[in-house]
Amino acid sequence: MARSLVTQEAAVSDNLKGFVLATASGAFIGSSFIIKKLGLKRAGASGSRASSGGYGYLLEPLWWIGMITMVVGELANFAAYMFAPAALVTPLGALSIIVSAVLAHFFLKEKLPRMGVLGCVLCVVGSTVIVLHAPSEHSLSSVDEIWELAIQPAFLLYTASAIAVVLVLMLYCEPRYGQTNIMVYVGICSVIGSLTVMSIKAVGIAIKLTVEGSSQAANFETWVFVMVSISCIIIQLNYLNKALDTFNTAVVSPIYYALFTTLTIFASAIMFKDWSGQSASSIISVLCGFITVLSGTMVLHSTREPEPASSIDIYASVSPQVSMFFNVNGETWKQKDDHDMFPNFEAILKQDHFR
Repeated sequence: MARSLVTQEAAVSDNLKGFVLATASGAFIGSSFIIKKLGLKRAGASGSRASSGGYGYLLEPLWWIGMITMVVGELANFAAYMFAPAALVTPLGALSIIVSAVLAHFFLKEKLPRMGVLGCVLCVVGSTVIVLHAPSEHSLSSVDEIWELAIQPAFLLYTASAIAVVLVLMLYCEPRYGQTNIMVYVGICSVIGSLTVMSIKAVGIAIKLTVEGSSQAANFETWVFVMVSISCIIIQLNYLNKALDTFNTAVVSPIYYALFTTLTIFASAIMFKDWSGQSASSIISVLCGFITVLSGTMVLHSTREPEPASSIDIYASVSPQVSMFFNVNGETWKQKDDHDMFPNFEAILKQDHFR
C-alpha cells in the first residue's frame, strides 16, 4: 500500500514537471510562429517565396531568431515528454495558439475580436480539465521495452498507413493543390508529427534512463529512434514553412494543432497504451477537455481576419483585357486591346492631360 502511494505521488510529480515544461514550450513555440512569419515576409519581399520553393528565408536573421525560439520551445516540449504522457503534453500545445493569436494581433495586424478572446478562454479551460484528469505514465525500464511497443502489429499498421498518406500528399496532392488547399501542407506536418512525437518520446525516455544510471546509448534501437526523429522533424519544418508562407497564421495554427494533436493522442494510445488501467470517467474527462480545447481553436480560427489584401495577387481574378479611353478635343477615342501593356488596367485620360 505504501509503495503504491509513493508510486502515485511520483507520477503526480512527473505530470507536474511535464505540465510546466509544456506550458513554457507553448509560449516559445507560439512566439516562433509570429517571428518566423515576419522573417518569411521580409524574405519574400526581396526574393523567391518559400511557398514557391525558394530558400531565401535562410538568409533572413529574423527567421533564424524564430527558428531558435522554436527550437527552445521544442526542447522544452521534448523534456515534457520525458515526464508526462502524450495525452497530457500534446493538448497543452493549445497555449501556443493563444500566444500566436495575441502576438499576431499586435505584430501582424491580424485582429483578435471578442469571440477570439472566448476561443482563448475555451482553450485554457479545456487544458485545465486535461491536466486534472491526465493519465499516469507507465513505467519503462529500457529502450528494448519501447521497441517492443513500436513493433506491435497495431502500431506498425498505423505507421504504414501514415507513411502512405504522407506520400500521397507529397507526390500527388502538393503539386496540384498545395497552393490552394491548406490541408495538404498541414496534413503532411500533422501525420509526420504524430510519428515524430512517438520517436521523440522514446529518445526522451532513453535519455531519462541514462541520466538515472541505466545507459541506453549502446542499444541499436535508441539510434533508430534518433534517426527517425531527425528525419521527421526536417520534413515537418519544411512543410510548416510552406504552410505559413502560403496561408494566414490564424488559419494554419489552429488547424495544425487540431489535426496534429488528434493524431498524436491516437498514435500514443496505440503505442504506449496511455489509457490502459484508467477509469472511464477519467478518459471521458480528458476527451471532453480536448473537445473544449478544439472548440476554442476553431472559434479562434473562425473569428480571425483573412490575409491582408496587400499579400494577394490583385490581378488574379480580373480579366486580362485592356481598354483605354482618350478624350481629346471633345472626342472620345478607344484604343484596341493591347496585351503588351499592363493587364487589368483601365484608364480615362481627360483633355487636361494633353495640355
